[in-house]
Amino acid sequence: MNVSLTPEIERRITERVDSGLYTTASEVVREGLRLLFERDEAKAHRLDRLRAEIQLGFDDIERGDVYPGEQTFQEAFARIRAKSAT
Repeated sequence: MNVSLTPEIERRITERVDSGLYTTASEVVREGLRLLFERDEAKAHRLDRLRAEIQLGFDDIERGDVYPGEQTFQEAFARIRAKSAT
């Protein structure tokens, strides 16, 4: 595999090697890719959890297990006023 890098990226890789944290440029690139893949997996996991939470909300709606919006806001404002009064 042949990869073209910008001068800026090459400079940064060289800095990492020169710092002694890595012994070769390949190690730096592998570490960067590993972190990229971990980030992508974490993002996919968060998205899956969000979709599951949204589905729970839709399931609540289908069962009729919801509160009227106006009532919910009135109760929330009443709680806020009660906390402000103390």
